[in-house]
Amino acid sequence: MDYVIGILPPLLEGTVVTLQMFFATIVLALPLGLLLALARISRFKALSSAVGVYIWLFRGTPLMLQLLFIYFGLPFLPYVGVRLPDFSAALLAFVLNYAAYFAEIFRAGIQSIDRGQYEGAKVLGMTYVQTMRRIVLPQVIKRVLPPVSNETITLVKDTSLIYVLAMNDLLRTTRAIVQRDFNTMPFIVAAIFYLIMTLALTWLFQKLEKKYAVYDE
Repeated sequence: MDYVIGILPPLLEGTVVTLQMFFATIVLALPLGLLLALARISRFKALSSAVGVYIWLFRGTPLMLQLLFIYFGLPFLPYVGVRLPDFSAALLAFVLNYAAYFAEIFRAGIQSIDRGQYEGAKVLGMTYVQTMRRIVLPQVIKRVLPPVSNETITLVKDTSLIYVLAMNDLLRTTRAIVQRDFNTMPFIVAAIFYLIMTLALTWLFQKLEKKYAVYDE
């Protein structure tokens, strides 16, 4: 027990880095994903096609590869030559990757709404923005909560990939302690930390699903 108490401070510091990456990604990727979804279903073919290529690219390549490319590859690109700090590079990769997944989730949710509701809103004199905000999006949020929940929980675990950029997140800190002490107990403690985070997210999304269940009535 004394050993566990002794390793808690560095593990908590690593958890803070993990949570910072998680929350920053969610705050940026969710609205970007919604905007990409709207662009994907727009009547402008060029815009829709461009977003389609973007989604295909970021969903079709590993997140690890994207992390490495943005951090190590961007500085060598012609006319770019930008070297981002480790946190900024990781955040950019995570936001671009998860926005692509969220975009497909939102697109499917929007397209699942019956066309008659759009037509009814048009008859009532609502603009496209009013229709989306008052009629479509409240229903879409309810329908996309389960897949968004799954992606969000996956994000918690994917944050462990940032160890390749030498960032002292929970996983990297844990591995350093294991190599230093030749003791596997830090792995167990880290696993408990991850389970607590995913449990909290599961509870939160269950509450949200109950809240938006009113639209099924």
